[in-house]
Amino acid sequence: MTKKTIKHNRNAHRFELTIDSHTGYLEYMLKDGVIDMTHTIVPKQIGGQGVATDLVKFALAYCRVEHLKVIPTCSFVSAFIAKHAVYHDLLYNKTEIS
Repeated sequence: MTKKTIKHNRNAHRFELTIDSHTGYLEYMLKDGVIDMTHTIVPKQIGGQGVATDLVKFALAYCRVEHLKVIPTCSFVSAFIAKHAVYHDLLYNKTEIS
């Protein structure tokens, strides 16, 4: 089993996970203590390995540590948060849970 290491690429405004030279990422915009998670992209070559879930969990843990509020514009992030109540407190506007 390959160890998954997620990197925070601040210059590109995304969290990245590379497996076998293919990179999945969660892209965001950050402003005034609010992080808008806009896209989660996982190449088909590394699909089905939990990459998107790992990226979202990492990003939400980062938000908790950094005291950031989350706008889940990305449908995958929104669905993940909706299914996991432990993250609801991170939402910028709690009515955004789908």
